Amino acid sequence: MFKIFDLALYLNGFPMKEAKAELQKIIAVPEENYNDFVELKKKEIVNFHLKNNTFYKELSNLDSYENWSDLPILSKRNLQKPLIERLSTGYSLKNIYTNKTSGSSGDPMVFAKDKFAHALTWEDNIRRFSWFKIDFNHSFQARFYGMPLSFLENKKLRFKDFLSRRYRFNIFDLSDKGLEKITAQFQKKKFDYINGYTSNIVLLAKYLQKNNKILAQICPSLKVCVVTSEMLFEEDRTLIERQLGVPVVNEYGSSEIGIIAFENTDGEWLVNAETLFVEILDENNQPVPYGKEGKIVITSLHNKAHPFIRYEVGDYGILDEKSTPKKPILKKLIGRTNDVAILPSGKKSPGMTFYSITKKLFGDEGNVKEFIIKQTKIDVFEIEYTSENELSNSEIKNIEKEFSNYLEPNLKYIFIRREKLERAKSGKLKQFKSYL
Repeated sequence: MFKIFDLALYLNGFPMKEAKAELQKIIAVPEENYNDFVELKKKEIVNFHLKNNTFYKELSNLDSYENWSDLPILSKRNLQKPLIERLSTGYSLKNIYTNKTSGSSGDPMVFAKDKFAHALTWEDNIRRFSWFKIDFNHSFQARFYGMPLSFLENKKLRFKDFLSRRYRFNIFDLSDKGLEKITAQFQKKKFDYINGYTSNIVLLAKYLQKNNKILAQICPSLKVCVVTSEMLFEEDRTLIERQLGVPVVNEYGSSEIGIIAFENTDGEWLVNAETLFVEILDENNQPVPYGKEGKIVITSLHNKAHPFIRYEVGDYGILDEKSTPKKPILKKLIGRTNDVAILPSGKKSPGMTFYSITKKLFGDEGNVKEFIIKQTKIDVFEIEYTSENELSNSEIKNIEKEFSNYLEPNLKYIFIRREKLERAKSGKLKQFKSYL
């Protein structure tokens, strides 16, 4: 059968054969030698950038690599300068892959990968999806991601989707009418899997629940649903699996790095230890033991065009106690480091605390579809929500009481019911934001 996906990568100049051979070599490294292998890759990539990348050499202020802990932590803010100034010698806009981040963390950025590094990313993606019998050449994807609305950009993306065996839904209309149209497409098309933002797929599942429908009965070819880019709560997973009628796979990644962790068939959230080195660090940039929470810092071990060395992605997480160098397991993803509420007492609380408390309370009734929480003053929080019916005074009092117990008393809450919530241009729903 014709392999259009492979052909598209080949025509774009990505050396897929070489990348596949390299990935197989990495996978074949035995567990007992894996730590030494990673140390060697870390040394190679740092030395390459110290020698060939003026931007990184100036930033690190080092002549040669000696200690990993001497290397600076890179943030998106460090990278807010023209891409051409950040490229390594020998790389130009003509011989690299470029893209930009969604900007959902507040710092959008253009980034680059050399073509071999990008091919390796794709080979690793292909391998992980194949665990669930997904083949990018033949499997048909129902895609729940954002899309540009301008005519030319939209057509270009639609063509790219065609080459990648994807059908992209309009996630900017997730009203009951919009979801009815989406469900009707599942009747017409033989989708193999769903891939998209968690919040959009949760809304689809709620619509199906309300209308007593199971998606796999409407579309029997559907095998699996891969959610990404936003937090997946346990109750949401249960809802999605029940209403879609297929297993849910949790993916964690970023556009500039690729897949960081991907759930395997045993339900373990496997960290990508083949092309990345993932650290969990405390506030002083010291590594924390397995099982302890810290900020996620990532090194791309093969990207020579652009340094992503000790790069702070902006999330908190915990590695499982049973992790090993070859098989690190993400125990928990806690959410963005910049989404922290500072309370009048000086106490700091992750925005996800608010979100998970509210989610539990709203979830009991099934009335509220979506909500976002905004801290507008040190003691004021706005909760915007969409719902079938407006929240009653007793429901609001109940929510305020729970917040007082979890956080602290005497905070003010403003509840605002909306027709629909404002999403980022990418289509993501930013669930908590502090304006302080």
